[in-house]
Amino acid sequence: MSIDRVQVVIAGAGPVGSVAAAYLAQQGIDVLLVEQGDDAAQDLRASTFHAPTLEMLDEIGVAQSLVEMGLKAPVYHWRDRKSGEIFAFDLTELKDVARYPFRLQCEQYHLARMLADRLKSLSNAQILFEHRLVHLAQDDDGVTVSLEHMTGIKQVRCDFLVGADGANSMVRKWLGIEFEGFTYPEKFLCLSTEYPIETKIPDLALVNYISDSDEWLVLLRVPNLWRVLVPANEDESDEYLLSDEKKNAVFDGIVGDGSVIDTQHRTIYRVHQRVAKQFRSGRVALIGDAAHLNNPLGGFGMNSGIHDAFNLCEKLVPVIRGEAPEDSLDLYDRQRRTVTHAFTQAQTLENMEMMRAGQSEAHRQRVEAMRALANDPEKRRAFLLRQAMYSSLADAAAVG
Repeated sequence: MSIDRVQVVIAGAGPVGSVAAAYLAQQGIDVLLVEQGDDAAQDLRASTFHAPTLEMLDEIGVAQSLVEMGLKAPVYHWRDRKSGEIFAFDLTELKDVARYPFRLQCEQYHLARMLADRLKSLSNAQILFEHRLVHLAQDDDGVTVSLEHMTGIKQVRCDFLVGADGANSMVRKWLGIEFEGFTYPEKFLCLSTEYPIETKIPDLALVNYISDSDEWLVLLRVPNLWRVLVPANEDESDEYLLSDEKKNAVFDGIVGDGSVIDTQHRTIYRVHQRVAKQFRSGRVALIGDAAHLNNPLGGFGMNSGIHDAFNLCEKLVPVIRGEAPEDSLDLYDRQRRTVTHAFTQAQTLENMEMMRAGQSEAHRQRVEAMRALANDPEKRRAFLLRQAMYSSLADAAAVG
């Protein structure tokens, strides 16, 4: 069996793996991007690009195309569902630090497909769809990767391997790295509709976190759809959650009569808070969901994965060129794991508690805390910097 040779193999052609491949290829590195599916699959879970992520994507020449494709959301709302009180957070307050002072609402698969098309045109980049990484073996000089495809096994020898292959990462499993954390008892139900919900709710923003002591929800707009995310009790069957009865109950509380709503998608998710015990092992590194998982509140998942990709690739390029020692990659592990624990995990947990405060007294206290935050310019700016992920990048840079 002949063994192909390439400088870097990246497992997983989602947005995070595709960004890493595009960055490296732009720097003249020979890259092979492999994906077990037959395309950069349509995935509706991630749809928010934060300002610093757009600045990174501008470095690889795709930010403007995404902006033209998506919706700019400079203002997002935290709403108390029962009282109707609205706390508005305006990202234009960060225009002194942000080149893109808004959240961009655009489904993640658009980025992955855009980058896949670009990679196909480059002489130093390859994409192999319908190839699944089934084995890896590394030594001091590189990594041998075995890729299963329809008619057999293909082996590739690379200098470095990047695992961007998601929550069930085969790369992480072969490395034997623990994936510590927990799974939320709730299931999450995501519904999407073309119905003009903005005609039923006055002053609706494009992104809305709606807190309620009974049932919280996230209501956000992408270019052609409204998307609703609600928690579901563990004892509710998947059949019920996907039923018209449940759909009607969810939208009854939003537009008054859920029976008038037609949905384009109904999807159930299990949500996790997990972090790999290490993000690097020898010549193999983990990025994105392969390295960490968190609940979707705040839109940090895909964004933090893209931040992983940039952090790693900025260090990997000089190592490959012989301009830096291999152990300089240890800094990637320290920076991104530190930020994942200190910011992404902590902030998403806080965001979850902010939404599902529960009993009336806890909910009342949460509303009072949000009111105080919204009305204090200094605290509000710090909150915006955290939610836009500028604080996490500063925290990573401070880790030596």
